[in-house]
Order: sequence, then C-alpha cells, then structure tokens
Amino acid sequence: MENSSAWIEPFITGVSTFGTIVFAASGAFAAGRHKMDPIGFILLGSVTAMGGGTIRDLLLDRPIAWVESPHELTLSVVVSLVTYFFIPSRRGQTKLMTWSDALGLSAFAVTGAQIGLVDTKSWGIAVAMGMVSATGGGIIRDLLTGHQPLILRGELYASTALLGAAIFVGLSSGGVTTPLAMLAGFLATLGLRASAIVFRLQLGEPGQLLRVAERDGEN
Repeated sequence: MENSSAWIEPFITGVSTFGTIVFAASGAFAAGRHKMDPIGFILLGSVTAMGGGTIRDLLLDRPIAWVESPHELTLSVVVSLVTYFFIPSRRGQTKLMTWSDALGLSAFAVTGAQIGLVDTKSWGIAVAMGMVSATGGGIIRDLLTGHQPLILRGELYASTALLGAAIFVGLSSGGVTTPLAMLAGFLATLGLRASAIVFRLQLGEPGQLLRVAERDGEN
C-alpha cells in the first residue's frame, strides 16, 4: 500500500538529490584544498557524487543512473562550480568537506540500500549496495587527491553506512513505511559518523575495538 503512494517516489528522489548535492560539494571542497582549477573542481565533485552509484549500478547490472537521467551530472557540475566561485578559507574547506561527506554518506547509504532491495529482494545485497553507494565516490575522491581512503584508515566510515543501510532494510522489510525507514537509517549513519568525527573515534587494531585518534594538525 505505502509503496503505491504518490509521494514515496518524490521523497526517495529528494533524498538522492540531497546526497548528490552534499557529495558534490565534498569533492569540490577537496579540490579547493589542493588549489585545483575549475575542471578539477568539476571532476572531483562529479566523481564523488556519482562514483558510488555508478559502481552500484554496474554491480546490479542496471542502467547507470546519471547516464539514463543526466540531471544528476548537471547538478554535480553546478554545485562544483558554485563551490569554486564561493570557496571559503582553507580551514573552512576541510571542515565543510568532512561534514558534507558525512551527510552524503548518510543519504546514499539508505538510497543505495533501497535500490538494492527493490532490485534483488535480498537483505544482504541491499545492505552491501547501500555501503557501496555511500563510500564509492569518497574512495575515488581520496585516491585522486593522493590520500589514503577513509575506509582504509580505521575510520568509522563504511561501518556507519552498513549500520544505516541495515536499519533501513530491517525496518522496511518489517513493514515500516519507506520514508520513516530511510529517515531512521539516515539518522543512524549520521549520528555514528558525527560521533566519530567529533570524538575522533576509530576502529582499532586486533585486540582494540575502538581507539581515539591522534590529532594530525590539519584543519
């Protein structure tokens, strides 16, 4: 019944659009930190916003979203250029990149899981697609800027996306409406990622589940 409601699809599209905007901004802020030109801003903004979804679509053997509907590419380019012309200070770039990335991670964890669940009806694959959608673009961004990806640094990053995707899938499969399930997954991902950022929490080495990271002096 709830999936036939006229407002469900626009809600999902809205969450996906929000994720595209904040992830494109995240990539553009990364370009600003490296003093790139407008093409660099567009490249990093676009691959950050669309990289995870592209990997997801290839794995699911479905049409690539931004090729089938280019508005996602257009939006990424616009956001990247706006960021280029209104870039804040270097300190502001780092903070805004971190938090826009957290918002994008949270949005794409649930939209990716929703697509995976609709396409495959498999809980496990849906959760995995949520994680891939949420982290793929950030991995490409970090590699292009010469940084070790967050997912390989012990950060509470992929794990937060997995949590949010799992909460969405569990609630949605249990009969909770899609918007409420997505909201719960989004808030869970964002809450855990925000806690990791604020308190510098990381996954530790064997025998040390969690640890507090040392400050690296980069603002």
